[in-house]
Amino acid sequence: MSETEAEMNEVRRAVPNVAVDGEESLAANRAFYGALGFEEVMDLGWVMTMASPTRPTAQINFIEQGGPALVVPDMSVEVSDVDAAYAAMLAAGAEIVRDLRNETWGVRRFFVRDPQGKVVNVVAHAAAPGGS
Repeated sequence: MSETEAEMNEVRRAVPNVAVDGEESLAANRAFYGALGFEEVMDLGWVMTMASPTRPTAQINFIEQGGPALVVPDMSVEVSDVDAAYAAMLAAGAEIVRDLRNETWGVRRFFVRDPQGKVVNVVAHAAAPGGS
């Protein structure tokens, strides 16, 4: 990827993903990280996100699965242009673990394996209707 492409595709946040084992584990993490000052900002049943109320990009995801029948990715990276990131990973010869697609919960994403074998969820949030 050229410097110009890198500048155009802004990394908005990088979030660790923690694999959990059921609702009890989600509840335990909710209580533990809540005591540290995190607040729950999303719960889809199989994934819960906790964030700092003063720095909302400081987040942790707790995931039972990576989505329907998927591996839990080791981290998530939100970018401004997921299509450009996907093209860059293909051009770099990276192993695509899950192809680029739109998800029902409002994100467009793909999974890619990094040089250490970690699975990275590269994601962008869909624009709201009428927005950008």
